[in-house]
Amino acid sequence: MTDHRSPGQNRRDDSTNLSDNPGFDTVLQARLSRRRLLGGGIGAAALAMIGGGLSTACAAPAAQGAAAPGRSAAKLGFSPVAKSLADVVALPDGYRHSVLYRLGDPIAAGVGEYLNNGQDDAASFAFRGGDHHDGMHYFGLGPNGKLHKNESSRGLLCLNHEAITPAYLHPNGPTVVNGVRTVADEVLREFYAHGVGIIEAFKAGDGWRYDQDSRFNRRIHTLTEMELSGPAAKTPYMVTKYSPDGSRTRGTVNNCASGNTPWGTYLTCEENWAGYFRRIAAIDNPMRTAKELTALARYSVAGNGRERWATLTPDTPDDLYGRWNAMKLGTSADGSDDYRNGPNTYGWVVEIDPFAPASTPRKRTALGRFAHEGAWLGPVRSGAPLVWYMGCDSRNEYIYKYVSNQPWNPADADGGIKAGDKYLDDGRLYVARFDADGSGQWIELGFGLGNVTPANAAYAFADQADVVLHARLAADAAGATKMDRPEWGAVNPHNGEVYMALTNTNAASRPIDQLDAANPRFYNDRKTTGQNQLGNPNGHIIRFAEASGDAGATSFTWDVFLFGARASADAQNVNISGLTDANDFSSPDGLWFSQATGVLWIETDDGAYTDVTNCMLLAAVPGTVGDGAPRTIVSTDGVTTKAVDTYVGKQPGEENLRRFLVGPKECEITGVAETPDGKTLFINIQHPGEDTRPDFATDSFGSHWPDGGLARPRSATIVITREDGGRIGI
Repeated sequence: MTDHRSPGQNRRDDSTNLSDNPGFDTVLQARLSRRRLLGGGIGAAALAMIGGGLSTACAAPAAQGAAAPGRSAAKLGFSPVAKSLADVVALPDGYRHSVLYRLGDPIAAGVGEYLNNGQDDAASFAFRGGDHHDGMHYFGLGPNGKLHKNESSRGLLCLNHEAITPAYLHPNGPTVVNGVRTVADEVLREFYAHGVGIIEAFKAGDGWRYDQDSRFNRRIHTLTEMELSGPAAKTPYMVTKYSPDGSRTRGTVNNCASGNTPWGTYLTCEENWAGYFRRIAAIDNPMRTAKELTALARYSVAGNGRERWATLTPDTPDDLYGRWNAMKLGTSADGSDDYRNGPNTYGWVVEIDPFAPASTPRKRTALGRFAHEGAWLGPVRSGAPLVWYMGCDSRNEYIYKYVSNQPWNPADADGGIKAGDKYLDDGRLYVARFDADGSGQWIELGFGLGNVTPANAAYAFADQADVVLHARLAADAAGATKMDRPEWGAVNPHNGEVYMALTNTNAASRPIDQLDAANPRFYNDRKTTGQNQLGNPNGHIIRFAEASGDAGATSFTWDVFLFGARASADAQNVNISGLTDANDFSSPDGLWFSQATGVLWIETDDGAYTDVTNCMLLAAVPGTVGDGAPRTIVSTDGVTTKAVDTYVGKQPGEENLRRFLVGPKECEITGVAETPDGKTLFINIQHPGEDTRPDFATDSFGSHWPDGGLARPRSATIVITREDGGRIGI
């Protein structure tokens, strides 16, 4: 999303990675010292070895029986949508949309319509739609009240409410006096506006509605009790005043992207949770050990908290506000009399059973703790392990995967949350290293493996609980590849290849001398306003194919599927994917494959190209890893010039990549789900109008979407259908 934070807080995508993991030039010299790159490009001798290796590696999926190189989805069947700065949702001819579920919409009987003026009762927000709609999933709902995978007219829509735009939640924005929150109702409203929503949606005639009185409707928020499970549960790291045995915590926050399981549960992922905690370093640092300080810095737990919840007084008997204070305030040795370990109970993948409204969500610690963007399920095969791919959304962070130790048994398809105990609490966590020859390695983050030991100089690991709790530090020690802000991932249903959005980076996070094969561009994307943007401000999408088509493999091959760029940018070194006015984009964020059509949907969360267009949704027909060629990209920062050799997918052209939707002003396009028949697409419009300072006296806001007139803007889920009732996008 477009970053919202309180003054003085770190940006959510700022890098805290100070590790000296080698760049690809170093890796190249270490692993390919005899494969010389001639004349700043890939010369004939290098091609015989590196290019030959690439041919074998990148074509591997075809050799292994997967789809041959080419396009694996149906042909796109709509005219591209033009770029737009209008405060509307723009779609191709022949398509229509309706608004299904907005911030404040009631989801329980007896809850009134939302006033949208900051005057709604704070307690009612426990039964209203939350803010900042984000990742989501559609679960078909059968007549027996259970998962029905092929049901396309009635389902449970689970979606994240990532964060809030406080200005629009209260009459005149949040009340803050001398840096301190003073109104309890405002903070309570904000507590409820975060988290997850579950609504029953159904097709009514030629449109869609949600059932306000459904027994499945539910809000899960910052006050909801959670169980901790997996290696870190019930360990000293999780001890708090709320849970002295480290078995529980309260709430989930900053839920960004999501995932699902083969047994019909929803995975919501905690991304920028660290910024919600208050920890004044000058006061707290002297109370902490050197090891604690390393961990707190690596996860950026410092400051007043983005919404300053911990500053509200007096506190409640159950510490609703004080629980957000991560300072060492008590006298206990284990943290059982304060919330110094509170941050340790956040940053996880959370499993929710949408078909059991009274069930308690579980935070699955085996999948690691970081700024989770999402958890995307790999191919599901009987007798094979289950795999989820994950990104850590910050500049210079890593791509991970989790592999279950237990092979999938289809008999567990109705197992509910207990099936999660079997597959999500017992497995191996890996981190990716992208090598310069087009190959890659999954490095297991296991206690005692490689440098993840008590002898590690940067951080002395004590046990596996310590490893998953401090997965970022473990990945540093393992030598993983720093990436340009990994966000959403998606798995091609036709061949199992994995796509990951690398949204962007800047010159401060990745100077030109730190370019590498998987993150190979540095340029100035100069705005029409004259503003310089140095680095890789438009981002790119990388993809990889697991060895032998096995999602549990420890090696893979990769290339860059798409580079974001303005159509007018330098075609040789910036607009490498040959984008045109029909499909140019910036800052790819959301990715999602249609199971019905094979179309890859690409959503943007952009600030770099918003001088020309609002954020957008594009449809792509994917190729396969290795369908392009090696490429040398020459970058300059005005002083230094650097040539980087990389691997680039085939240019898609307008035939295989088109703009499908442009959103309203100052929004992010995020969250995507589809009915199994491919005829209904759900999309989230997040934080319209967030960037403009509101004028409440004149009802002047950056956007008035979706209600129009002088209304305050609000996040919402829209439903897209074709006028002829056909499948979307083809």
